[in-house]
Amino acid sequence: METESSSTKLMEANSPKSPGRRRRCICLSATAAALLALGLLLLLILGLTVFKARRPTTRVDSVALDDLDFSVDLARLRVVVNVSLAIGITIHNPNRVGFKYHNGTALLRHRGNEIGEVPVPAGRIGERDTRSLNLTLALMADRIVSDSTLFNDVVSGTLPIQAYVKLSGKVRIVLSIHVATYSTCDVDVILTNRTLSNLKCHYRTNI
Repeated sequence: METESSSTKLMEANSPKSPGRRRRCICLSATAAALLALGLLLLLILGLTVFKARRPTTRVDSVALDDLDFSVDLARLRVVVNVSLAIGITIHNPNRVGFKYHNGTALLRHRGNEIGEVPVPAGRIGERDTRSLNLTLALMADRIVSDSTLFNDVVSGTLPIQAYVKLSGKVRIVLSIHVATYSTCDVDVILTNRTLSNLKCHYRTNI
């Protein structure tokens, strides 16, 4: 009888349904859940502090008149204008990961009408790095044929134009975060002395 009782107790102790084994399973599960929660909390803290996505910034460092040629035909009320601007732009990436931007386009505008464009090739800016871009925006003659205000501006001696540059891409931290930066510069081309005046630039970043 004693042998049977000992065998029964041993079988109960080794049984998967025994209280001791259940307690160990519960303890291991609780430990794993706690470690998982701690890991997620750590990732969340890093994502909100050290690796928080920050807005890349753009700045126009220089705008110069690269070329200017114009003529006025008063008899036919027509003008011929060739203008190109050399623009220097700096892009700063404050993030601890790289910022990749797609192919973009820089535009030249006259009173809201697009009169020129130049492609901006895709690229990458490393973590906490800065990159400079040099662009040349030229007026396209076929874009101003129907611009009725151009004649009046040229005759007045002041040609208001706008340079617009947009760069869009993504910053990948835990997930990919889409970013778009915008630079807009308004400037007056003084035709009489071939200079630039009243330069005003505005910047915006969406994330």
